[in-house]
Amino acid sequence: MRWVIFLPLLIVLAIFALSNPQEVELRLWPFDLAWVAPLGVAVLVFGAFAFLLGAAIVWATTLPMRRRAVRIEQAAKLLEGELAAYRAREEEARRQADMGRVPEAQVLPHPALTGTRG
Repeated sequence: MRWVIFLPLLIVLAIFALSNPQEVELRLWPFDLAWVAPLGVAVLVFGAFAFLLGAAIVWATTLPMRRRAVRIEQAAKLLEGELAAYRAREEEARRQADMGRVPEAQVLPHPALTGTRG
């Protein structure tokens, strides 16, 4: 599926670079640096730089959400463990009640836990 999007984009970029072979001199103001490159290559390099900068910004903004998701996942695992322990205790109490050791009234779970009333 990715190739359906990536391949036409790659073809367009290659055609763009090949269609603009004229040389251009790029300078950065306070520095006395100059870069001479074909126009197509220069535009593609700056486009790639802008893409990577944008990706880094998006990645940095999602860090707090990822941390929160990890904390929520850990809390969910803890709660699942507690629930499993409660269910095991309930099952053990039911087995004890079936053997006549505990009155049945003490074995029934709280109605709020089962989703039923009465």
